Amino acid sequence: MRRIRPPAVPCLAAGLAAAAIAAAGCGASAGGAKTGTGRIAAVGAENEYANVISQIGGRYVTVTAIESNPNTDPHTFEASPSVAQTVRAARLVVQNGVGYDTFMDKIEAASPSSSRKVIDVQKLLGLPDSTANPHLWYSPRTMPAVAHALANALSAIDPAHAAYFADNAKRFDSSLQPWYQALKQFATRYPHTPVAVTEPVGDYMLQAADAAILTPFTFQADVMNGTDPSPQGVTLQNGLFSGRKVKVFLYNQQVTDSLTQSFLAKAHQYRIPVVGVYETMPTPGYNYQSWMLAEVHALQKAVATGVSTEKLQ
Repeated sequence: MRRIRPPAVPCLAAGLAAAAIAAAGCGASAGGAKTGTGRIAAVGAENEYANVISQIGGRYVTVTAIESNPNTDPHTFEASPSVAQTVRAARLVVQNGVGYDTFMDKIEAASPSSSRKVIDVQKLLGLPDSTANPHLWYSPRTMPAVAHALANALSAIDPAHAAYFADNAKRFDSSLQPWYQALKQFATRYPHTPVAVTEPVGDYMLQAADAAILTPFTFQADVMNGTDPSPQGVTLQNGLFSGRKVKVFLYNQQVTDSLTQSFLAKAHQYRIPVVGVYETMPTPGYNYQSWMLAEVHALQKAVATGVSTEKLQ
């Protein structure tokens, strides 16, 4: 079974018990039902999920994002006692699953609550544990399902505002149309565009745009899992640049080790435009919809004009 680099959770077991005791005196009700403002306390394991929670819950939720720094590698995230306290106090949690944020499972198990609603996106989508690519938020089918699950969960917690949550979910669906249209437009204008990648962060988006990913998935998985790719794999990847076999190079903007830097240098050498993709939503200035649209626009700009967007502004 494929192993994703698990987030480091040093001293978590010792910290969780202390956090649970501390959380008991924080003013949250027994299930963490409401905050001091009367809003529903909610947590998104990654800030893209937290953003969607805030869009669906609106003025009736207070949302905390656990992973939110676009300048760090989410795979090395360390869960602190304060994180455990935040999760313990939440009435609603959204997490990715597929082994991506297993620290959430550990925190929830250490502070169980029958009133806490957990939306595990992997389970929501019916994906097996063997799912090769855990970056589910880049798939166009993911967030609509999450939004509607959120509307249902929030309605169960706060039935008086069920219509409000349902309306927000409908508006969210509509707001994704520009992204869908951009994907369709790219697929129509530039079908089967050959691209190279470091790891499968943006693969779901590239597949939806009908791009041809020439980097073998075994190579992508090695990079994602922190394993040194084979020499043959590195040679093949370098050949995609030197042979100008690809139109764009996409790399994980949050993980730039020496291997990635060598590929960036090759892309620059052979004038292949570069696009940076992210595991957590760049902030400030973006919501989920504008982030996804910006990535497609960067891809299209790279193919159409040869201009790189290594970092979203």
